[in-house]
Amino acid sequence: CFSVTIAAVAAGAGGSVLLAPVALGAIGFTSAGIAAGSYAAGMMSTTAIANGGGVAAGSLVALGQSAGKTNRETFYLMGRIGPFGGPLMPYV
Repeated sequence: CFSVTIAAVAAGAGGSVLLAPVALGAIGFTSAGIAAGSYAAGMMSTTAIANGGGVAAGSLVALGQSAGKTNRETFYLMGRIGPFGGPLMPYV
């Protein structure tokens, strides 16, 4: 049953990376930028207020905005916050 568990974990990790662009688009990180009135716009507003008017490079909002633009950055984002993405980055 250990091999079944490993297969399930691998499938879940792979699925999360492949579905990340869909999830990011759904919350407002689109290829055209952050969608007005979306959850991502609220995140950006909150982050900007907390940082004195700007969004810091490397913040979750900045990474999400970049990831919405290209899939490579989506893989990078998932590598930063996903459980198994980091070791896969050299191969993307």
